[in-house]
Amino acid sequence: MGAPLDRSATWPYEDGEPGRFSYVRADHPTGVACEAALGALDGGYALLFPSGMAAVTCVVLTMLPPGGTVALAEGAYYGHRTLLAHLAPWGVDVVEFDQTGPPPAEADLILVEAPANPLLTMPALEAAVAHPAPVVCDATVSSPLRLRPLDHGCDVVLHSATKILSGHDDVLAGVTVARNAEVLDRLHLTRRLTGIVASPDTAWLVHRGLATLEVRLARQEASARVLVDRLTGHPAVETVRYPGFSFLVSFDVADGEAAGRVERSVRTIVNATSLGGTRSKLEARHRWEGDRIPTGLLRLSVGLEDMEALWADLEHALEQA
Repeated sequence: MGAPLDRSATWPYEDGEPGRFSYVRADHPTGVACEAALGALDGGYALLFPSGMAAVTCVVLTMLPPGGTVALAEGAYYGHRTLLAHLAPWGVDVVEFDQTGPPPAEADLILVEAPANPLLTMPALEAAVAHPAPVVCDATVSSPLRLRPLDHGCDVVLHSATKILSGHDDVLAGVTVARNAEVLDRLHLTRRLTGIVASPDTAWLVHRGLATLEVRLARQEASARVLVDRLTGHPAVETVRYPGFSFLVSFDVADGEAAGRVERSVRTIVNATSLGGTRSKLEARHRWEGDRIPTGLLRLSVGLEDMEALWADLEHALEQA
């Protein structure tokens, strides 16, 4: 399965000159093999990072001009907005926009999410790529099996590989996939100079997860669709969001207190953060994201458990809402 795990930090020169691998901060064999598999899935040139946020940081440092404006999708992963706010002293400006329509004219870099987490809106990619600024699409939730943004004209795809790509809640990793080699080279240089490099162990675990990605996603998606239908008809549920594919669902109960009671009542489903793993997880997101989302919103990441067992657990928990 994939390349052997090579934990070397340095490799001997060949005839007095550095060979393909010389120092781990540049590249290492286990990482390069994983990146080849990731690139094939998304149809581009992949780089692996020690986290999804590391991948986002590399993109911003590489692709945003000094004093530039990032057009950020409303309702996208809250960590993106938090990072960009942290970078404000360096002249980074942020304008949030409705990603179901065109980006603002003043954008120097466009960051959309397909679908947005946890509101699960989908971006209008045709409108985004019509803008002259580079377009970066976070496709963590869709995965390359359901959407390949590069095929729609995006310049870079982002993934938190911690999620569905790895799928076992035992690795922290991120990925960029560039549409062309010039962007790849720029991102690689930033990664090498800053040292935000994923370890060989991380690369090996991500590559392992790719071997079961298709079967895991199919099972999780099938369960999610049934649960969406049942949640839609439940009297304690006010709103259900689902993009029509993927393992991720969000739904609203009456308020924050009701959401807390549901959280505390699940048993088969784990009350925990993160998503895309083999174990189903549910959490109220208002604690992290504040007023940008409803107080009663619950995010459900559907895992591999028996679907009827999941529904029985949800049904019991919703009785407490």
